[in-house]
Amino acid sequence: MGRKWNNIKDKKASKDANTSRVYAKFGVEIYVAAKKGEPDPESNRALKVVLERAKTYNVPRAIIDRALDKAKGSGDDNYQELRYEGFGPNGSMIIVDTLTNNVNRTAPEVRSAFNKNGGSMGVSGSVAYMFESTAVFGLTGKTVDEVMEIMIEADVDVRDILEEDEAVIVYAAPDQFHAVQEAFKKVGVDQFTVAELTMLAQNYISMPADGQVQFDKLIDALEDLEDVQQVFHNVELED
Repeated sequence: MGRKWNNIKDKKASKDANTSRVYAKFGVEIYVAAKKGEPDPESNRALKVVLERAKTYNVPRAIIDRALDKAKGSGDDNYQELRYEGFGPNGSMIIVDTLTNNVNRTAPEVRSAFNKNGGSMGVSGSVAYMFESTAVFGLTGKTVDEVMEIMIEADVDVRDILEEDEAVIVYAAPDQFHAVQEAFKKVGVDQFTVAELTMLAQNYISMPADGQVQFDKLIDALEDLEDVQQVFHNVELED
């Protein structure tokens, strides 16, 4: 299970190193979530999830407010959520989640990123069946036993709780995201090192050094695309 956390941690570190790009992507995601319902996180669960994720990436309040104001006002951008699946070097599997207001732009760009960096696009369902949608929370200042007691007291069903790199990691079904969050909130915990809805591979593969270089280029190329929000893969990342 630990390697799952390593992949999430590495992904977050990569985003932290590209803050302006990350902030722009969160701006779109917050706007879209707010347009789906009320622009109030207390009555819009999708928005609440996005805002919790944004907090762990230190997205500035000004960017959040701008996206919410746009959703409340005359913003009429029509975004679609699209998922692409494909393969990278050495049979690696990749999922690309996008938010786009121009489908005719997004699909060719994603395909080009795959083709130019040693990968190939797959058909819908060719990869996703090997991944599991998961809610993940990471926090410090608590032990595994303490966190387990918090979840039991709140009657929250989680998949696993473990300690990794001086943090406690909670894995749960995606529909338990809010239940986990509220359980922590009741005991005064509202700061997380990670709070994500992510896709975790059922099995991870190792990547040889020569393939790793090409694989990193492919992931970078995909994440650099304007419409790409998240990229998930099944390559085991070393400490």
